[in-house]
Amino acid sequence: MEPVDTPRVFSNRYELTHLIARGGMAQVYRARDRQLDRPVALKVLFPELSVDRAFVERFRREAQAAANLSHPNIVPVFDWGEDSGAYFIVMEFVDGRPLSAVLRESGPLTPQQTATIGANVAAALAFAHRHGVVHRDVKPGNVLITADGGVKVTDFGIARAMNTEESLTQTGAVMGTAAYFSPEQAEGHAVDARSDIYSLGVVLYEMSTGRPPFSGDSPVAVASKHVRDQPELPRGVNPAVPLALEAIIMKAMAKSPDHRYASAEEFRADLLRFAEGRPVEAGDPGTTSAMAAIPATQALASRQGATGRTQALPVAGDDVSRAERDRQMRTRRLVVVLLILLVALGVIAFFLVRALDGGQVTVPNVVGQTVQKATQSLQAQNLVVGSTSSRTSNTPKGEVIATVPSSGAKVSKNSQVTLVVSNGPTVTFVTVPPGAVGQQFTQATEALSNVGLAYKPKYVSSPKPSGTVLAESPAGGRSVKSTTVINLTVSSTQTSVSVPNVVGFTQTSAGGTLAGDNLTVGSQTTACSQQVSTGNVAQQSPQAGTQVPPQTPVNLVVSSGPCSATVPNVVGEMQGAAQSAISATPGLTPTVVQVDCGTGQAGTVESQTPQPGTVLNPPFPQTVTLSVCSATPPTTTSTTGTSGGTSTTTTTTTKP
Repeated sequence: MEPVDTPRVFSNRYELTHLIARGGMAQVYRARDRQLDRPVALKVLFPELSVDRAFVERFRREAQAAANLSHPNIVPVFDWGEDSGAYFIVMEFVDGRPLSAVLRESGPLTPQQTATIGANVAAALAFAHRHGVVHRDVKPGNVLITADGGVKVTDFGIARAMNTEESLTQTGAVMGTAAYFSPEQAEGHAVDARSDIYSLGVVLYEMSTGRPPFSGDSPVAVASKHVRDQPELPRGVNPAVPLALEAIIMKAMAKSPDHRYASAEEFRADLLRFAEGRPVEAGDPGTTSAMAAIPATQALASRQGATGRTQALPVAGDDVSRAERDRQMRTRRLVVVLLILLVALGVIAFFLVRALDGGQVTVPNVVGQTVQKATQSLQAQNLVVGSTSSRTSNTPKGEVIATVPSSGAKVSKNSQVTLVVSNGPTVTFVTVPPGAVGQQFTQATEALSNVGLAYKPKYVSSPKPSGTVLAESPAGGRSVKSTTVINLTVSSTQTSVSVPNVVGFTQTSAGGTLAGDNLTVGSQTTACSQQVSTGNVAQQSPQAGTQVPPQTPVNLVVSSGPCSATVPNVVGEMQGAAQSAISATPGLTPTVVQVDCGTGQAGTVESQTPQPGTVLNPPFPQTVTLSVCSATPPTTTSTTGTSGGTSTTTTTTTKP
């Protein structure tokens, strides 16, 4: 960050202190909220965007939608407004770095880091999608990593204010964005939540390999590759990428939205399975057809023909004899008759085939569907599910992998179709390396990692040297599933540890902090809290600073949101200040309606609903409606007349 040269205060409240970053649409500053005496992030739109009224209106609507999102992995929007022609939004100031900076400095992340960060981003997307908000600009620059390892996603809904065509033509502004476009986004089609899933898949690809899947000389070239080209598999770029993680990434990046994860929640669940060492549900990326590219020349040839030109027919000149002209006329007549006959035969053949085919239907393609969905698809075509069989497959367990007869076959109505269903991937077994007991913890875990087994340590006080493995379960030499987690009991010279303060942390961050201090997570309950955001730790037991034995469980109480909210009095305040005061009250969100206040000052709050002092109870958020005086001034007209030799002027004021 660099200090601002000329300090400026927006809306008499937000004082700029440092420039954080410059983007394609705005500059981001660190600012101080004078009212609440806290740091905030202030994003100020560039002047050339502020003069576009249509863009500003879209920006306003999207900022309001984003302000309604309250989630531990989403950077909240506090306020938005306009000051001297400059439009801005106010967000939580996050003490951390964008993921893009982490990748530039560190290169590829470990598979565990990739899955953990990806799961947190997917959680944010899933919450936003449930509330009708699609991000549209998921990229490393919009993922912030906090100082304590937390993950927060920013700029929700802001990308929607920019249309795709504009974005592709502003090279300097969106080159990074084009690298994460979904195919449907690159083609200018309507997008839904599955577009965000594709973009997050691209981010995971970059986290795993150190680079995006596609690059080019221009945003248009990069966007075109997302539509037509097949990316190199992550393991081809970085052989250290596990096959299961590669499968997750490639499923998220399927060209067709129908072949991706159906929701961000499903995506997150598979990432958590990988992080926990369990089998994932993504199929083998080497055999899926969902990534097949469409040759760029195919559509072009079908539209333009082989040559792309129209050839002119020769015209008979005056030197053609009368006999030649008669011959040409007869030929033309014959051609016309033949064409009429061909058309008639075609019509007859069409209706004949249709009549003969009336009792037959085509077996639909139900591969990849669940048995229930496949049954519905077949019944819709007047077909019946006969027997089902199963076999081992890399396709997720329970999905249809083939039908008998196969899709596309013509069969009689009410015919039976056999479904072949996946049993899931083959479970492999490995031998637990012997000799761990008595070894140092690092030696034992290295041996486990070499055969692909995960492990979980438990530290206990012991006279043995610190770090010595005292016990192992399952024991060395046993044959176990490759997904088994090996429990290691490890000696520790610690007789007690100090409980860290995890109040305000996300549940994931709290668990990691406690584990790092040789403690465990105990019970997890929920309770309302006025001070702590929803989903974060509101209380802990034992309290921070307490000395306890290693591996002591720490019980966590997680905030379910504010217990109640008292509506502040904002009548008479300017709109921006009033909205900020409402937004600063946990559980409340403002909405504005314009009203005619006569000669009242434009932009001031005339009334509010609910009334000031009203105590509102969950569920939250709840809306406070502000009636703001309209900016349209009254109309004044003057008329002059003469009465009894005296000139008289009458002034009439009409309210709009």
